[in-house]
Amino acid sequence: MRPLFSCKNFMNLPAVNRMEKVISCFNKSPEAVARLICFPWAGGGSIHYARWGNVLNCSIEVFAIKLPGRETRVKEPFFENMQQIVDEVVGVLLPVLKEKPFALFGHSFGAFACFAVADALKRLHNLEPVHIFLSGASAPYSETRIKTPKRSELTDDDFLKWLVSIGGTPPELLANPEVLKLFLPALKADLHVVENYRCHKPDIPLFSCPVTCFDGKADIPHDLQAWKSITSGDFTVRMLDGAHFYLKESENEKSILDYITKQVETSEMDYL
Repeated sequence: MRPLFSCKNFMNLPAVNRMEKVISCFNKSPEAVARLICFPWAGGGSIHYARWGNVLNCSIEVFAIKLPGRETRVKEPFFENMQQIVDEVVGVLLPVLKEKPFALFGHSFGAFACFAVADALKRLHNLEPVHIFLSGASAPYSETRIKTPKRSELTDDDFLKWLVSIGGTPPELLANPEVLKLFLPALKADLHVVENYRCHKPDIPLFSCPVTCFDGKADIPHDLQAWKSITSGDFTVRMLDGAHFYLKESENEKSILDYITKQVETSEMDYL
């Protein structure tokens, strides 16, 4: 049984320890002029995004979010709602986000976490990203999203069938029952969080920064256009070949990173 998570104990850690607990950063670049904060997909870890720091231009430092229940935090209980994610991420990142411009990226479950954190930063601290990149997800207030079946409530067998259908899960993982026992709880816990996350369509745009939505052409249709309501700035949709985990394919990843680099560097000039 995992020990109960204690917010008090977490906040009592020195700031540098809290940062290392929640953030993976493979290429620390104090001289970077901007940061890219990346949020994992459901059940995912931080490694996929953290290695982007070794690929992106040295002017952009990559922070990849580590959630409880996986990687070095495997003994911690999973978060049960989006507010817990927001509170932890904002609490850890707030001091450094005031230092220099930052952008946010999230895929699928990570897109919702990305949006929720951006919303809190704007409402509570008047901090806004220079760009928000959202991938593989309908806007949380869209009819498409609201009508989506709750996958976290499926039996393990039905859940695995659904997992195979969306692609992106390594066959060796699906064929290894012991590994699956470790993987499924994190995935289901994250889906439970996002399936119970609710927010209203904004009456007025929350942000003025550009927002870009990515998606796989062969993925199930997402209501990407609904995201346009969150910003008064530029809104762009970019469709790439592939299914739900299209961003794992090397050509798509290169295309995404080239685009992010161009957009963030352009935003840096506007910021200055």
